[in-house]
Amino acid sequence: MVANDLEKIAKGRTKARAYFCYLFSKNLPNRTFEVTQSMVVPRLIAIKAELESCESAYLLDSKGQQLTPTYLPNNQEDTDGIGRMRSDRAYYYRAVKERRCVMTDPYPSLITGELTVTASQPIYDDKDNLKYIACLDLPLNEVLAVSKMNTYDTAFGSFFKFAYGCFAFALTAVALLLFLHGIQSFFVKEITVSHLSIDEMFKATILLTLSLAIFDLVKTIIEEEILGQHREHNISGPHKTMVKFLGSIIIALSIEALMLVFKFAITDPEHLENAMYIIAGVSVLLISLAFYLKFTKVKSGSEFI
Repeated sequence: MVANDLEKIAKGRTKARAYFCYLFSKNLPNRTFEVTQSMVVPRLIAIKAELESCESAYLLDSKGQQLTPTYLPNNQEDTDGIGRMRSDRAYYYRAVKERRCVMTDPYPSLITGELTVTASQPIYDDKDNLKYIACLDLPLNEVLAVSKMNTYDTAFGSFFKFAYGCFAFALTAVALLLFLHGIQSFFVKEITVSHLSIDEMFKATILLTLSLAIFDLVKTIIEEEILGQHREHNISGPHKTMVKFLGSIIIALSIEALMLVFKFAITDPEHLENAMYIIAGVSVLLISLAFYLKFTKVKSGSEFI
């Protein structure tokens, strides 16, 4: 049940965070003129009151130290948290780093022992100095209720999964045909130790390399688009398949360029420069991919939620 809930919150994270950011922006803007604790606390309590299932609310200073009691349901307050440092908590350092409203991953609550999620908002003054971090703890089921996908989301999600499945099946068939045609050379052309055909060997290598690149792409599509297994958290979802595909193409072209270098060096040295052009092209692709990774990493880091 917990694993299923975690999967649901991962899918609906954007919607949940947008809702909590709306509540913060309506009551506690990210930047406020002459911001003071006496002005922030009533607004934070008002947000908590608007969220009926909110477990607690509290205010941190710019260093991560808790300034206020922990405001609990039924107008109760827990003063034990006053003065505690929370600078090692994700809801503090992520809010400071991203300079906007953030939402943490689920973690066990110290109050209830159940899984909870913290939404936090950094508050700056008019001179762009960080003054406070406002925090709200919400039970996981409340966040799931906010992030629940509607009928249209589910229908489109099922349709896209089906479409990706069809493409994955078709690409698998292509990869299988290339693989079979590649290994066919070992039997039809009699590529053996005693009868070695350089030309046929290179053709088989190219076919098998293309088959491997397509199969690797199929694996990525199935894992990320159908099964929803996202492993590279520093790259946002839409870019993962592209990076994986480009990486497979670069590897395939590198192998083919190496094969051509050996082939032309043995059979036709005059055309060796053609292999050098392919190697140069692979180098350009590799450099381009490096820039692509750099900029997508920066972008995904600024949009991580």
